[in-house]
Amino acid sequence: MGTWDIGHFDNDTAADFSGDLDDAPQNERAELIRDALTAVVGTTAYLDSDDGVVAVAAAALVAAQCPGGEPVTTVYGPDEQLPELPVELRGLAVRALDRVAAEPSELVELWSESGHGAPWAEGIGRLRAVLAEAAG
Repeated sequence: MGTWDIGHFDNDTAADFSGDLDDAPQNERAELIRDALTAVVGTTAYLDSDDGVVAVAAAALVAAQCPGGEPVTTVYGPDEQLPELPVELRGLAVRALDRVAAEPSELVELWSESGHGAPWAEGIGRLRAVLAEAAG
């Protein structure tokens, strides 16, 4: 994983996901986000970091449309505006973040080994809080 900071889009895989969203027709973008979240929810096997970072990026995009959510302003996020995302993605994003942050997860291991596990986990926690509040 080519990573340069702890932001939700500060790695090659999440930046590529942003590009995929930009390349997709407007009416397919919400489904790409849903697919990214669904790919990790319910998995009990070792979670690959690529799947994890894409799920985190997708959750950040959902959270950006929630009350109290931070807009995605990084140059590594999507350039094209997203449609209004279905509200049911909020709960799905919470479940996806819970899975990404739980063992066995390569992303948790990589951040722990880097010495930046705590700030990364705090960022995940902030995203989760916004999503959980908005999901009701």
